[in-house]
Amino acid sequence: MPNFCAAPNCTRKSTQSDLAFFRFPRDPARCQKWVENCRRADLEDKTPDQLNKHYRLCAKHFETSMICRTSEDEIRTLKQKKIDETSEQEQKHKEINNSNAQNPSAEEGVEEQDEDVLPLTLEEKENKEYLKSLFEILILMGKQNIPLDGHEADEIPEGLFTPDNFQALLECRINSGEEVLRKRFETTAVNTLFCSKTQQKQMLEICESCIREETLREVRDSHFFSIITDEVVDIAGEEHLPVLVRFVDEAHNLREEFVGFLPYEADAEILAMKFHTTITEKWGLNMEYCRGQAYIVSSGFSSKMKVVASRLLEKYPQAVYTLCSSCALNMWLAKSVPVMGVSVALGIIEEVCSFFHRSPQLLLELDSVISALFHNNEEKGKELKEICHSQWTGRHDAFEILVDLLQALVLCLDSINNDTNIRWNNCIAGRAFVLCSAVTDFDFIVTIVVLKNVLSFTRAFGKNLQGQTSDVFFAASSLTAVLHSLNEVMENIEVYHEFWFEEATNLATKLDIQMKLPGKFRRAQQGNLESQMSSESYYKEALSVPTVEHIIQELKDIFSEQHLKALKCLSLVPSVMGQLKFNTSEEHHADMYRSDLPNPDTLSAELHCWRIKWKHRGKDIELPSTIYEALHLPDIKFFPNVYALLKVLCILPVMKIENERHENGRKRLKAYLRNTLTDQRSSNLALLNINFDIKHDLDLMVDTYIKLYTAKSELPTDNSETIENT
Repeated sequence: MPNFCAAPNCTRKSTQSDLAFFRFPRDPARCQKWVENCRRADLEDKTPDQLNKHYRLCAKHFETSMICRTSEDEIRTLKQKKIDETSEQEQKHKEINNSNAQNPSAEEGVEEQDEDVLPLTLEEKENKEYLKSLFEILILMGKQNIPLDGHEADEIPEGLFTPDNFQALLECRINSGEEVLRKRFETTAVNTLFCSKTQQKQMLEICESCIREETLREVRDSHFFSIITDEVVDIAGEEHLPVLVRFVDEAHNLREEFVGFLPYEADAEILAMKFHTTITEKWGLNMEYCRGQAYIVSSGFSSKMKVVASRLLEKYPQAVYTLCSSCALNMWLAKSVPVMGVSVALGIIEEVCSFFHRSPQLLLELDSVISALFHNNEEKGKELKEICHSQWTGRHDAFEILVDLLQALVLCLDSINNDTNIRWNNCIAGRAFVLCSAVTDFDFIVTIVVLKNVLSFTRAFGKNLQGQTSDVFFAASSLTAVLHSLNEVMENIEVYHEFWFEEATNLATKLDIQMKLPGKFRRAQQGNLESQMSSESYYKEALSVPTVEHIIQELKDIFSEQHLKALKCLSLVPSVMGQLKFNTSEEHHADMYRSDLPNPDTLSAELHCWRIKWKHRGKDIELPSTIYEALHLPDIKFFPNVYALLKVLCILPVMKIENERHENGRKRLKAYLRNTLTDQRSSNLALLNINFDIKHDLDLMVDTYIKLYTAKSELPTDNSETIENT
């Protein structure tokens, strides 16, 4: 904006001066006076609108006599008018009270009616319209993911005023002729912050609360829900937990919506307390209706979130702790292993995958290396290339894939780093060097080989949990066999580890990687002549033993007796009934949800009718294969207990969302985090961006703001804040 002073021979600019700069008024008479005082013939043919939009006067050439004082007079007049109207209202009430002395029953209704229709003053109307404009700008910025701040303070030269993004959008709307904003800021200096940071924060919090409340209203209407948290994320330098809620909406669709961030606490007990307080007191959800909880976290946070889960279970026994369907069981288990080497290896794997997904050219480079390595097995090569083009690190067989891919990854990273044709810039070449060093470290090799072998015992089990409803049902029965296999491994860990370590050393030899103990261990043993621990013994005690022990315990924790009983209730789904030859016993397993049923006394008879309905169906009628299909049956409401059970089972975090259209919350969360720099992230704006399609009520936001911050929004001048140049 050309904020030069319009006074003759004045060269001041608003961005280079401590002085305030003022717009020309749009009122024709006052604007004419400004032009005359400027003594500039070239301004005489400009319209007031043109002058207001493009011309300014600095404070040195701005005369106080030019300021319109009628606004203060109007305020006084309006206040007097309001007082007069109030007196008239009181007089009217007295007359009504006198007339209703003989008819007391009508008095209360008349008073309430009068209060409801109490008219707003002109000042109140203008203030509401002004606040509505501010909220519109904030909502636009949230939906478009525009940060409030435009420039870092240390990037702005001394003495330069650069408006933030909010201020810039506000000025744009003023210059576009928005009357409400123009009247508010017509006599305010253009290098003044029109809306203070404090007010922006207050308004953002109200926007966030109103948007969240719209989602949670649907959750409360559906009664039952589950709570899920995703990986801890960095929001402007502070760690936060993203929280999602699962529920079945009025249209019988299972939805998973993002509802906000919770600041992370290092102390597990404090985290558990604040987690519960935020959900119940701040967000207003009744945890008595929570039927599931799941937490996707990496090793550093896993133990703390288990404390959160156990504290919630103590208060709400039906909030079953489960796996989350969006995370493969093997990755879930690996992320929770309390071994630093495993956590480091998982981070390296994610970085390698992200590196090759930077550009199609990098993926093509990897494709060519895979083709060369697997020229004798083209089918295997084709399969690996297809996998590389996907987000393979989230698969249940990710470690098996990684071991198969490792040689190709190393050769490709080496060629990118040592490229003599300079096809890659320094940033890509440098990153390739760092990643190549990481994946050719012996500690990394042993870790991924051990994880591949240990998790081979849970791979089929985990794949079934992400399969069809019938697969999930029968998986619940196979847990005992999985645990038996892992316990057998633990009892014979010496033998199993020997095979695993041999596989790791053979892979290292193939890649010309030196076998050695981790540097941190060697440094700790310097000078200790008695320490003669071999690499094989070290990795058995530091990696294999704790990994197997942890996975056994984690499976027991995730698949508690209560969780397994819930999964057994999936025999309610007609296709599962059919596979069981309609010889099922849902009633026994459904006892845990008895209090959730509308007519528990008729459950047995209703289940009998439900089985008969599907057993004697017509030949052309297919059995519904998912809870989603069963919930959408035209006659489902004729089976109220079955309907209630299916809704509760549906929201368990372990159950996958059949219709991907209703899994937007998580996808949009990932997109927001991927597309937003860490220091530009805002927990308030994130909710607006992720839930951009949630309807919002501007009037409600304005009324809420006025109610909470009345004193700060009464007068037009209360919301300005002068910028001090530094």
